[in-house]
Amino acid sequence: MNSALTALIDNAKFNRFHLRTLLLCALIIIFDGYDLVVYGVVLPVLMQEWGLTPMQAGALGSYALFGMMIGAIVFGQLADRIGRRLSIAICIVLFSGFTFINGFATNVTEFGICRFIAGLGIGGVMPNVVALMNEYAPKKMRGTLVAIMFSGYSVGGMMAAWLGMQMIPQFDWQSVFYIAILPLVLLPVILLLLPESLAFLLRQNKVGAVREIITKIAPKTTTFDMSVKMDTSASEPAIADKPGVKQLFTADKALPSVLLWCAFFCCLLMVYALTSWLPKLMNNAGFSLGSSLQFLLVLNVGAIAGAIFGGWLGDRSNLPRVLTYFFIAAAVSITLMGLDVPMVVRYLAIAIAGAATIGSQILLYACAAQYYPLHIRSTGLGWASGIGRNGAIVGPLLGGYLLSEQLALHLNFMVFAVPGIICAIAMAVFNLCQSRTNSQLSQLA
Repeated sequence: MNSALTALIDNAKFNRFHLRTLLLCALIIIFDGYDLVVYGVVLPVLMQEWGLTPMQAGALGSYALFGMMIGAIVFGQLADRIGRRLSIAICIVLFSGFTFINGFATNVTEFGICRFIAGLGIGGVMPNVVALMNEYAPKKMRGTLVAIMFSGYSVGGMMAAWLGMQMIPQFDWQSVFYIAILPLVLLPVILLLLPESLAFLLRQNKVGAVREIITKIAPKTTTFDMSVKMDTSASEPAIADKPGVKQLFTADKALPSVLLWCAFFCCLLMVYALTSWLPKLMNNAGFSLGSSLQFLLVLNVGAIAGAIFGGWLGDRSNLPRVLTYFFIAAAVSITLMGLDVPMVVRYLAIAIAGAATIGSQILLYACAAQYYPLHIRSTGLGWASGIGRNGAIVGPLLGGYLLSEQLALHLNFMVFAVPGIICAIAMAVFNLCQSRTNSQLSQLA
């Protein structure tokens, strides 16, 4: 996209168009988070009802994560070719429809197949809504808006935990899966109101649609101004017409891309180890199922606060540096969660862990979206998310293995804390790479 349009979007005042885009993307992420976290909510009941061992339960939880890995890569790249709206619509059909069907599963095989297909949509929608929100957000509040939007993931997790506490005792575990049909019902409204990517519309030469969106972003822009901006769109590099993974490793992007992949992998390992096994670990430690699900609620409340606070800090300072400190906090707080501490300290540690793991994952998406140029943004986000999904797969499996070994509670959480240290190192080096690149560009200027 040409510099004139980019400047217009960067300097635009937050208005109803931005608010509508934010609310729609957040709504999608809320149900995306709900569909993902709901497995951890029903896990203790499923293990008892179907006689699953910890390793079997961990493997069953990984089916959705395998789907998410594939979905993030496929739909991340596909969106740069077919548009974000169509990609998002396909993903909603997959994650909403098959999570709903999950409620009718009668055995492990049926359950696993539905989770895998739903995972394709869950993983595929994330990089697309992040890229779309990042594209339209004014520059001075971009990190904050992406963080607010992605906090919908934690809202969805809280909904899953709360509805699980209310509905499972009365209507059994299947009932929480039936709720997932709502986004599919709302899909026509979402498609009607959700804007398409400007960069995609420009590549398709859809001048009328571009003009309409520009009018909404900056109502005071004149027809003459818009004509000039759109006529200069040919200045976009030819490489933008051929987005692909090779573009993530050109020139100085190779090492930062690998560091982002490493951070995504380790962060998602922590997130999914905690969201999948926190209720069960606490249940084994003597807490009731209701109390264990309350810990999951606290984890997600902390995630929302951490993401918004971290996004605010990132907009005013340096997002990679903020992430480095957040990951250090993650390692410390997760370690504290397993120690014999007063209940107040335990709740505080869980809230901080939510802020520094789930919250940091949200900020990582914002960081990657800001790092990659527009024409490869969905591709960059898709591959980072897809590679990271391997960590999400390892997390539940690792939790299942540790549980089967019957280790002391604190040892389980100490193992979960190690990836936080690795993430902190990766983001510190990433920050150094960015600082060096910015310094070189300043010297050239």
